[in-house]
Amino acid sequence: MNLKKTWTKNRGKSEIITKENSTCKKVEMDMLRLADGDTKSYREENKEYALVILGGSCTVTGDGFAFENVGKRKTVFDGPATCVYIPANIPFTVTAIGEAVIAVAKSPSTKVGTPTLVKPEDVIIKNLGKPGWEREAHFVLDERVDAEMLYIGEAFVKGGQWSSYPPHKHDDDNMPTEAATEEIYYYEFDKPQGFGIQKVYTLEGDIDETYTVKTGDFVEIPRGYHPFHVAPGYTNYYLWIMAGRDRGFFMTTDPNHEWLNTK
Repeated sequence: MNLKKTWTKNRGKSEIITKENSTCKKVEMDMLRLADGDTKSYREENKEYALVILGGSCTVTGDGFAFENVGKRKTVFDGPATCVYIPANIPFTVTAIGEAVIAVAKSPSTKVGTPTLVKPEDVIIKNLGKPGWEREAHFVLDERVDAEMLYIGEAFVKGGQWSSYPPHKHDDDNMPTEAATEEIYYYEFDKPQGFGIQKVYTLEGDIDETYTVKTGDFVEIPRGYHPFHVAPGYTNYYLWIMAGRDRGFFMTTDPNHEWLNTK
């Protein structure tokens, strides 16, 4: 089983995670790297979209709406994200203003809705965790946006720290304790040689994967626990994309490590 994918940063649209090449069935991922004036259009049926602008600016237009010149940061380390949510069955076009890098998440949906712009000032920022597993969490596309499946945020983790720790999972439909939710991580580091270690495992042992991840890498998490560690000396950014009918943080901790929650 290989849950890791890598984006080569080619120009244009790169289809990174698809139903054909992934164990995930609720979420797919494209990456767009567009030069000034380049366009890319989407019109797939019965899918909702979230466009997270990683760097640069763009205009997103469709029938009856236009979000013009959105995106304020040069890189992911330059502040909170801008995100555009497009409900199902609304064709749209992205036009780059200067060079733009955009992560495009998509999930099955038939829900009728209104395109929504999430501005950097709309992002909720929280400091989470305890010493050894601290991170700055950014909630981008959360309950405030009436999506059907997608729930998205970003995390910033200092070197030597763990995230998604103590190890948790969200793959059982046992609400309100736990939701059946798939997830994808996309990573960047503040230096080219920066790296981290991503684990994905189940208690049953049918999944037990460990990956070295660098800038441009993805790891898909169809199920199981998924703790992540950043090598000392480097600062990590990761984009997390969750997809499921019950949107939010409905998860359980690995029982072997539950004691850490009361430490």
